[in-house]
Amino acid sequence: MGNDITVKSYKVESRITSRFAHTTVKSSVVNSGSGAQTIGFNVQIPKRAFITNFTMNVNGITFIGSVKEKTVARNLYAQARARGKAAGIVRANSLDMETFKTEVHVPASSKVEFELHYQEMMERKLGFYQHTLHIQPGRLVPHLQVDVYIFEPKGIRAVETPNTLGEHFEGITKVVQNKDKVHIVFKPTLQQQRKCNNCTESAVDGVFTVRYDVERESNVSDGHFVHFFAPKELSPLSKNIVFVIDVSGSMWGLKMKQTVSAMEAILDDLTMDDYFSIIDFNHNVRCWSEELVPGTSIQISEAKNYIKNIKPNGGTNINEALLRAVQMLLKASIQGLIDPRSVSMIILVSDGDPTVGEIKLSSIQKNVKRLMREEFSLFSLGIGFDVDYDFLERLALDNRGMAQRIYANHDAAEQLKTFYSQVSSPLLRKITVQFPEDSVTDVTQNHFDKFFKGSELVVAGKLKSTSFTTLYSFTTASAVIRVFLQTKHCSLNDTICVCVCGMPPRVKVSILKDSEVNVTVDDKISLMVLLHRVWKKHPVNVDFLGFYSPSNNQYSTQVHGLIGQFANEPEVKVFNLHEGSDPKKKEANMKVKGNKLSVTRGWQKDYRSDKNKGSEVYCWFIHNSGKGFIDGHYTNYIVPSLDSFLPQL
Repeated sequence: MGNDITVKSYKVESRITSRFAHTTVKSSVVNSGSGAQTIGFNVQIPKRAFITNFTMNVNGITFIGSVKEKTVARNLYAQARARGKAAGIVRANSLDMETFKTEVHVPASSKVEFELHYQEMMERKLGFYQHTLHIQPGRLVPHLQVDVYIFEPKGIRAVETPNTLGEHFEGITKVVQNKDKVHIVFKPTLQQQRKCNNCTESAVDGVFTVRYDVERESNVSDGHFVHFFAPKELSPLSKNIVFVIDVSGSMWGLKMKQTVSAMEAILDDLTMDDYFSIIDFNHNVRCWSEELVPGTSIQISEAKNYIKNIKPNGGTNINEALLRAVQMLLKASIQGLIDPRSVSMIILVSDGDPTVGEIKLSSIQKNVKRLMREEFSLFSLGIGFDVDYDFLERLALDNRGMAQRIYANHDAAEQLKTFYSQVSSPLLRKITVQFPEDSVTDVTQNHFDKFFKGSELVVAGKLKSTSFTTLYSFTTASAVIRVFLQTKHCSLNDTICVCVCGMPPRVKVSILKDSEVNVTVDDKISLMVLLHRVWKKHPVNVDFLGFYSPSNNQYSTQVHGLIGQFANEPEVKVFNLHEGSDPKKKEANMKVKGNKLSVTRGWQKDYRSDKNKGSEVYCWFIHNSGKGFIDGHYTNYIVPSLDSFLPQL
């Protein structure tokens, strides 16, 4: 803590095996002053980490720390400090980190060696496992080194070492990699550590980051198994989101400015298949819209303007705001406005404790949990340090969500957007991972409410027989299948099921691997399914299947279904052509089957003649999943139990 303290060495080593990290932080410090001094050792560790050991060696005498329950640890720490003894404790103080802090009072010329060990399970987010190490030696260090060793038995697919410590250290990190092992070294010289050529201050003060992903297979070893589930190239489910934003007086200034900035980007991410609304609250609760509305460009623009004009003031009525949000989702669900396969969520952004209405935290928890349905989730974002983060976390975990603290500084908007990106692309709902009967025991959680893009589900357990070298799993879930239906007047992204009923027909199926499937029934009806690849780095689109049915198919006069109902084209009238919110896309009204629809003019690809590039077709786009254009609701065409066709394991 004083100027007469010399840091001789500062070393960090992480060994990551099968997504589990063991990290050791070592520091050797000397009191180079003429009198006794207090020497501190502070290390920021991830919230999810578990400290396994801490030792402190003072002039050859080793002191071994003990891990205690939180309340007991705080009491022992206070007692030790009161008696003037050396003590250390973990304290929460930042976004995803906690600070381990210890102090020791030592005589002049004394040498102190600190050594901290902690472990953590890597969590996959946005397609990568991210390992972060806070490197803060506080001084220029003759021997400063960071080593990260990664071993993944099934293979390492990608490794990234972004330079998060700043441009000063560009090119210093070295990476040695083979199929299943990686060694990453950060070892700046004393001169490279200096803020400038003649500076005595260290530029090493920040986060050292390693991101990696793996080849994904189940591991079976020594009578145990770990099953990793992270499917790729699925289309996102539609979302129903109620944003609940704290606009009390404490949000004035930078916090509100950052929230507005983040919300603008988040709203732009919504699609026309998503439904949303905004509730802002202080001592009162206001709804931008009393009902969920589709994420059209007009609605998004109006929502942005509403948020920009908010002026924070007053108290904090969290209870009423959350109950209003739940009631809004309930109303939409009861009225049939919510697709049963969509994901409904509440995102709460707050910076303070409740001060108005119901202020008892346990009562608020009970009130929200009592109204929330099983298919709804609550995500809590706590801005700053004056918020009761534990309360927000309990709220989220009680309701199938998660919480995160947002550091109230210049990049708070980026933190908000990063969090949203983790939950903005739900791919699956109601996931169940099953194994053959009598094959496993002591299985961990195998039912999951949601799976988000870039994340991962993990199921572990024991094998009933140690002779197993391979374990089969059977996973069921609710998902969206992206299809392409081309008719004379329209183009519908929608879920589709083709069902052949009655007497067994003569069916010919030809498959060209990674390209197409052709199905012919009784030489009268044919269907071609093409696999269309999208540029791998495309920001929005994913690979999809195109379903093509020729106009000369000899359907029954009673044919129906999502494709069959268009065997005879309905009478369509387009009128009231006008400019749309997008200058490149005209808008109009369409009258079909007695319904009046709002439609948008745009281009679509037809791949029947050119399977690679396709040919441009000028189409009228029907919104709202074809409502009013198809008979009934599109959910009427979905087979409820697709897995019933599969054999029982």
